[in-house]
Amino acid sequence: MKFRKSPLKALLFVLLSGLVICGLVGATSRAYSKSQKTEQAKTSQATSSPAPADEYVGAETCKTCHEDIYNNFKKTEHFKLTLYSNWKVSDKGCESCHGPGKAHVDGGGDKTKIRTFQDLAPKQISEVCLRCHAGREEHNNYKRGEHWRNDISCVNCHNPHGPKATNKMLTDKEPALCFSCHNEMKSQFSMPFHHKVPEGAMKCSDCHNPHGGFELKQVRLATGADTPCMKCHADKQGPFVFEHAPLRVEGCVICHNPHGSDNPKLLKRNEVRQLCLECHTDVGTIAPNTPSFHNQATARFQNCTTCHARIHGSNVDRFFFR
Repeated sequence: MKFRKSPLKALLFVLLSGLVICGLVGATSRAYSKSQKTEQAKTSQATSSPAPADEYVGAETCKTCHEDIYNNFKKTEHFKLTLYSNWKVSDKGCESCHGPGKAHVDGGGDKTKIRTFQDLAPKQISEVCLRCHAGREEHNNYKRGEHWRNDISCVNCHNPHGPKATNKMLTDKEPALCFSCHNEMKSQFSMPFHHKVPEGAMKCSDCHNPHGGFELKQVRLATGADTPCMKCHADKQGPFVFEHAPLRVEGCVICHNPHGSDNPKLLKRNEVRQLCLECHTDVGTIAPNTPSFHNQATARFQNCTTCHARIHGSNVDRFFFR
């Protein structure tokens, strides 16, 4: 009799455990849903539709108390919008971002009567910017990007007020601005062989889209290729009659370090053959094995590209001889 009760108790225990787990999952789900709704409500409040026109006082009124900010603002691209007489007052000047200012002015500068960005979360700040910039130029995929996911708001990189006229209203010049967060890349650009970013010949944004995208590391795509490298290295793009598989499957970075390297041509290994032998060996590989007469102890066979000169692809030779 005792033996018969044990399975029943075990079954009851399993059922009760399942109910408890379901209850916990449900409570967690409701809490998450509530927090999401709260966040959405705050964001909606931060980006609410324009108030009636008589609630807006114009940028000149803001200048009365905020003259220094206004003078810096005059140097920016945003200020040019105030000169468009056919634009709504809610879409230009200080109030296009901070909201209608009449209650703020009537309240003697009461900060609770106007949108102050110090009180907004990073995503809420970006939502304000995206009211105008969403769907324009390269901002379409901002919410798919790493900056959005990691709570980096627009004003971390851009200064909407100035204080000095810079390209794209950036708070600093590239690459110094990018290095302020991506410090590990600064050391790579200090290597003997590197792309000329520190020298000013290139910018980080030439290869990466800081406003998001579908690609890994937010790289920009070159036409007809899977990497941004082809914008400059067009001769490596093809299409070729005889393709080198790694270029199509894994891209340039399988052999090259794009930011910097201790090796010429930004290679990952200090000898070309070391790269080739990672695929072309006699140990389980889909790549063609290295022929037996390629004696690696002989100097003549130690630089693969001496013979296989068209290693990125060839139109006339399947072994990339020419």
